[in-house]
Amino acid sequence: MSQPAYIALHASGELAERARQLQAVLRDCTLCPRCCHANRMQGEIGKCRSTAEIIISSAGPHFGEEPELVGLGGSGTIFFTNCNLWCLFCQNYEISHLKMGLAVSTAELAKQMLYLQSRGCHNINLVTPTHFVPQIVEALECAAERGLQIPLVYNCGGYESVETLRWLDGIIDIYMPDIKYSNDAHARRYSGVKNYWQHVRPAVQEMHRQVGNLKINRWGLAERGLLIRHLVLPNNLAGSETILHFIAEEISPDSYVNIMEQYHPAFKAPYLPELARRVSRVEYHRVIELARELGLHRGLAEA
Repeated sequence: MSQPAYIALHASGELAERARQLQAVLRDCTLCPRCCHANRMQGEIGKCRSTAEIIISSAGPHFGEEPELVGLGGSGTIFFTNCNLWCLFCQNYEISHLKMGLAVSTAELAKQMLYLQSRGCHNINLVTPTHFVPQIVEALECAAERGLQIPLVYNCGGYESVETLRWLDGIIDIYMPDIKYSNDAHARRYSGVKNYWQHVRPAVQEMHRQVGNLKINRWGLAERGLLIRHLVLPNNLAGSETILHFIAEEISPDSYVNIMEQYHPAFKAPYLPELARRVSRVEYHRVIELARELGLHRGLAEA
């Protein structure tokens, strides 16, 4: 297995320097496209509902992720509390909206990373990490010093700042964005953000520039690259066709794409008629077939 990218940055001292510089961003927060300018270091709450205090809801081996992340030992997931998206159908709303979790220090976060490695997890899977990037990099510096050497997965909702992603160049091994919408009006209505499509495209392009297409080793495990998720929504509210055209034509036809069908009406979705049902098999198969017609072929379920 190849060495994760962040080890070289740690050895050179660059990782510690980036951690130091990123802390300054928390005093005038522009980590995500919301650019709320909260002074989170002074206890102000950003649009992500967070101060500078790290809150996690859980950490442990996860066997429900893509097979290339799970392997035999599981994906070492750390679920961060709160989110920069306000999805009305969030399936983890207790964490993202209701702030379920416990505060930890960066030293404790580093210990969690090392614990997951000791359990035999194949990677550290940072779930909803955007609003805690400075703290994660600081914890990573500590963990790398103590022997962390498995890939980092950046598991996000796609509403990312290119500037923040550039800070992560050479740190993140596997980017795993969920491209949620191609329709900005739907993104505003159902996830509470402006200009989602305008931001997600350059963000995913930057991720691909950094790590390329997903590379899988001889043991079937992902080592580096871009793994894209797309959750199909009922009534084509996600705008799946436009998203797939973007991936095939502006990222790569060799992109690994997991088109997901597990949507169910959670949180406030049961009260919204257009979201109050599961995706039909016809809707889901139509998206899979379109992906194949566009030349996408990696990660797709059988239609």
